[in-house]
Amino acid sequence: MKITTADLTQDRQWRAMLGLNEQQFYKLSEAFTQTYFDTYHSTLSERKVDVKIKYCIRNEEELLLFTLIRLKTGLTYDVLGVMCGMTASNAVRNQKIGLAVLAKTLESLNAMPKRKLLTIEDFKSLFGEHKDLFIDATEQRIQRPQDKDFQIETYSGKKKPIL
Repeated sequence: MKITTADLTQDRQWRAMLGLNEQQFYKLSEAFTQTYFDTYHSTLSERKVDVKIKYCIRNEEELLLFTLIRLKTGLTYDVLGVMCGMTASNAVRNQKIGLAVLAKTLESLNAMPKRKLLTIEDFKSLFGEHKDLFIDATEQRIQRPQDKDFQIETYSGKKKPIL
C-alpha cells in the first residue's frame, strides 16, 4: 500500500487521518489482527499467497489503516484507490472486508456503538441515567404541507435537491 503508518509522524496527522492517536491505533491493531485470524483462520499474508494475485494490502495493520482512513476522511473509492495503489473496485472489496473485521473487533472489545434501539427498555438502558437528551433533527425532510400558512412556516429556504 502506498501510504503506511511510517508516513504518519505527528499526533496531529494520526488524528486527522484515522481519528486515533498512535497508541490507540496499535492497541486496536492487535485486536483487529486477532479478529481477522479468528474470522478467516489464517493471516492476511497467508491468504494472499493462496489467491496468487497482486495484493496492495500486505497485512492486517495495513487493512485497518486503509479502513480507518476511509471512515475518517470520506474519500471516494477512486481517490482512495489511487492513494493506496489499487483500483476503485478493489478499494470497495477491501473496505467491505475491513469494515466486517472492524465491527467484530469493536464488538469483542464492547466498543461497538449501538445502532438500533428497538424497544423503550433498550432506550432506557442506554440513556436512562441522563437527564437531558439532544437530538439534532433540524434538517430532516418532511412532505410538503398542502396548507399555505404551514408551508411558509416549514420552508427552510434551501434549494431543492438535484435528482
